[in-house]
This record gives sequence, structure tokens and C-alpha cells, in this order.
Amino acid sequence: MDLVVVSPTAVPPVCRIMNYGKYKYAMEKKEKESKKKQKVINIKEIRMTPNIEDHDLGVKAKNASKFLQDGDRVKVVVRFRGRELGHTDVGRKVLLQFAEMTADYSTIDKYPLIEGKNMTMFLIPKK
Repeated sequence: MDLVVVSPTAVPPVCRIMNYGKYKYAMEKKEKESKKKQKVINIKEIRMTPNIEDHDLGVKAKNASKFLQDGDRVKVVVRFRGRELGHTDVGRKVLLQFAEMTADYSTIDKYPLIEGKNMTMFLIPKK
């Protein structure tokens, strides 16, 4: 039997006389069980340019809807190169069109925001 500090933050600290090995095993088992109940959320990324064709956009939207049906978040990125940076409104239009195409399975978590040469938007699956 060992003297085990159960709650060190309490004033005064709470101690028990118990078998430390058994206590440690029980705590590990409890931690493992709580990890099983958690759902891991993955973030899938889809990249495109502002002058993407309609068919290519449709293919990417189809892939994104598969990811959303699996319960993953989707990060949609539009990359601007060279003079395209002067026309960020076109990129925003593409992202909003993409959100419309996947509206059956998603809601917009973060609206299009430009960061450097990229414009990003996050989609989350519908409940």
C-alpha cells in the first residue's frame, strides 16, 4: 500500500492509502476509454485558381462533398499569381460559387479571407 496524492490542487491536498499500481492502471484505462468516444476531425484542402473552368470547379465540388459527407472539414484555397492579385473579387466570386455548389452538404464556417497570395474559406458539414 502507498500514500497517493489524489488532488494536489486542493487545500489541503487530498491523500489516500491505496495500491498505486492498480490506481495508475485504472487511470490509464479511463483515459483510453475517453479517447475512444472522441471524434477526430480532419481538414481536407482543395486548391484552385481564380480562372478555373466550370467543369473543373464541378469536379472539385464533387470531391469536397464526399469529404463533407465523411464528416471532414474542407479548406478551400484560391491561389493568386502575378496580376491576378489585382482581381481578388474574381476569387471571392469563385469561392462563393463553390459554397453554393456544395450547399446541400455544407455550411460556411469562415467566409473568404485573403492572406498573402491566397484566399481561404472553410466549410463544415451540415448536422
